[in-house]
Amino acid sequence: MRTDTGQVFKLEDYRPNDYLIPKTDLTFRLSPDATRVTAVLTIERRDDVSVSAPLVLDGDGLTLKRIEIDDKKVKPADLLATPDQLTILKPPAARRFQLLIETEVAPAGNEALMGLYRSSHVYCTQCEAEGFRRITYFLDRPDILSVYTVRIEAMRDEAPLLLSNGNSVDRGDLGDGWHYASWHDPFPKPSYLFALVAGNLGQLADSFVTLSGRTVELGIYVEPGKEKLAGYAMDALKRSMKWDEEAFGREYDLDVFNIVAVSDFNMGAMENKGLNIFNDKYVLADRETATDADFANIEAIIAHEYFHNWTGNRITCRDWFQLCLKEGLTVFRDHEFSADQRSRAVKRIAEVRTLRAHQFPEDQGPLAHPVRPRRYREINNFYTATVYEKGSEVVRMIRTILGADVFRAGMDLYFERHDGDAATIEDFIKVFEDVSGRDLSQFALWYHQAGTPNLTISSTHNPAAQEFTLEIEQSVPPTPSESRKRLMHIPLAFGLIGAGGKPVPYSGVEGASVEDGVIHIRKRRHMVRFSGVTERPAVSLNRGFSAPVTLSVEQKADDQFFLARHDSDAFSRWQAFNTLLTDALISAFREILGGKQPAFAPRLIDLAGSIAGDEALEPAYRALALALPGEADIARDIGRNIDPDAIYAAREALALAIGSANRDVFSGLYRGLADKDAFSPDAASAGRRALRNTLLDYLSLQPGGAALAAGHFQSATNMTDRAAALAVLAHRHHGSPEAVEALAAFEATYGSDPLVMDKWFQIQASVPGPQTVDTVKALTNHPAFSMGNPNRVRSLIGTFSSANQTGFHRADGEGYWFFAQTVLEVEKRNPQVAARLATALRSWRSLEPLRQAKAREALLSIAGAESLSADLRDIVERTLA
Repeated sequence: MRTDTGQVFKLEDYRPNDYLIPKTDLTFRLSPDATRVTAVLTIERRDDVSVSAPLVLDGDGLTLKRIEIDDKKVKPADLLATPDQLTILKPPAARRFQLLIETEVAPAGNEALMGLYRSSHVYCTQCEAEGFRRITYFLDRPDILSVYTVRIEAMRDEAPLLLSNGNSVDRGDLGDGWHYASWHDPFPKPSYLFALVAGNLGQLADSFVTLSGRTVELGIYVEPGKEKLAGYAMDALKRSMKWDEEAFGREYDLDVFNIVAVSDFNMGAMENKGLNIFNDKYVLADRETATDADFANIEAIIAHEYFHNWTGNRITCRDWFQLCLKEGLTVFRDHEFSADQRSRAVKRIAEVRTLRAHQFPEDQGPLAHPVRPRRYREINNFYTATVYEKGSEVVRMIRTILGADVFRAGMDLYFERHDGDAATIEDFIKVFEDVSGRDLSQFALWYHQAGTPNLTISSTHNPAAQEFTLEIEQSVPPTPSESRKRLMHIPLAFGLIGAGGKPVPYSGVEGASVEDGVIHIRKRRHMVRFSGVTERPAVSLNRGFSAPVTLSVEQKADDQFFLARHDSDAFSRWQAFNTLLTDALISAFREILGGKQPAFAPRLIDLAGSIAGDEALEPAYRALALALPGEADIARDIGRNIDPDAIYAAREALALAIGSANRDVFSGLYRGLADKDAFSPDAASAGRRALRNTLLDYLSLQPGGAALAAGHFQSATNMTDRAAALAVLAHRHHGSPEAVEALAAFEATYGSDPLVMDKWFQIQASVPGPQTVDTVKALTNHPAFSMGNPNRVRSLIGTFSSANQTGFHRADGEGYWFFAQTVLEVEKRNPQVAARLATALRSWRSLEPLRQAKAREALLSIAGAESLSADLRDIVERTLA
């Protein structure tokens, strides 16, 4: 575990390495406790580099066994070798030479799950971002592209399956129970994309015929006996391959494409060239074990990792500061895929909810950073919502500004110009400038400047002059290390809505550039005047969420109600209703703090019932609309002096009011939405289940609610309904006989299935109230829980700290102290997981003073621990700064 936290890496310090490694040959002789890795590296000195320049290779905890240059042993005086670095002090004078390095690693003892490790008797690698240096000494950076040939040797009984990147070139028997397989990847790649898997796994096989007529062999490898659970993942893969050909003109380039699912994995999945390694959570699914959300996640993540073949692998990033170039761009691509496969409107609302729940708080707190960071101490801590989700929104804005056709031309040029390159954000922006003829330098600030811009907007209508005016002012709040902000180019999609929801025409506009329903905000203040406007319109703003901004709009409640019923833009219609709900909840929060009983406008309650019963709207859309803003969302909008208990009380009061007033409507809809056909994970069927389960949540607060939820649980024919009913019982009727019985029945049925038990842990960890701290403590001793498995830790500890506002933020601080102790325990095994858990306290300064003080004490207790890892120390120190 690295504990060196002093070095800060800066974007402006980047320079190419003195040496390249055009060819890498690796031989692995696998053993749980002593795997030998022989690396034969073709080293090439750059033309402009002095022959006296030392060759410095990265390592991390390595044991060096042998080193040779051009088949000759290197003298001890000519090198410096430590577990974390290997320096050749006097490289050969020849421009190109061969370096042999033999190291020994212990996969079975590698609980950090970086480099080569062993999970459930399967050898596996994870090399992004800097895991390859835990396998052998190397120039472990993204701009060192090498062609890899890999030979894997193992005991056949232990590892009958031997996989690596690229195409299979040879395999055979070695005698004494050993065998080997060789793989070759003809496409140069950085070391972070290297992969190896060896073990006893079952295979689901299929094939795909590309647009040019080539047949690609497909394989998904899983724990033996679970092959049938990979069927949906295989279907998603084939749909992804077809979609990428049609939407982006990208054809797959190898003879095989393999996916391996493992149970111990730090991330969701990894896009290694031709051999994607997945957390089994995002591969295994059937109606008995997976929810509709699981099926949707599998589809999206399979697509995401496959799309990386071009946006990340064929074109990689020059350095880790350019991480968004592969991740933000690929998130945009997988969002578009899912929108085409499912409902575009529903998908867009879900994307924005995720962005607001995770990225907006990041932008508003001590961990704020630009989409392209300028400095870091630990790169693992920059796999963030800002890089991924906001990075995707920046790509989406480019398409909004240029239009779909010009955007596609820019992407085509990007693939043509930079195939085989380690590229930069500047390279990416340049292709769009070249195809469009536009200057995007101001827009590029979205990559370079942290913070969420706010637009303050007011409107006036002059009926005599037939003029409608929007006054728009932009501002970006200060963030760590950035107190002064530059003006952004913000594409603000809008609509002027008149009687009956029809567009209000206008004859001219001045004060800003307006193109295709988009106002281009470039200055601090715009007075946008629309002429020829005969009636006062309601203004629909940021349609489709055209820019990741917050809005402070002087708008009458009547307009919000009107838009919630009539806006033709599905996202903005949802947004109008969500804003009304948020405003009502914030008012209720303040009333509760003042000792008053909250009251809600009858027309808001009626609107909820009207939306629920509107058959013109998709069921999935109605389910999203009826889902009240989350407690963390409300806290973010309140901003400071947060009392989570009061927010929870406000949500419960509104849910009770909506459910009581609309009980008959909700009950009728609930009965009518029951599944009549066999389970299908398609979007329409999933939408009906989502709406029915949302209605169940409301109805459970009414008399007889526990019995209704218990009946729903007992009659469920799929995991979506079963888990939803269990959550309603545990959350709404905690401690009731029905809840206790259902939790026990669920455990008895699924106790041997780790992924399903993760749902059981999540449901209990998210039960509101101060008692949940004790529940979570007890569950850490459950036989199905393991501090060494990231999925188990995330399901219990991660859910408690990030999704249980009242339990985690218990007034006496017990939740914080338990969390701090657990983070330190996890860190001993896995610093990456511990660091990501620690981000749950990023918004501690927004709490009311007593909770704020206790949260700070917990953070200080983590910071004061001895031998803290670089990963965790970086997060805690930035959070406290």
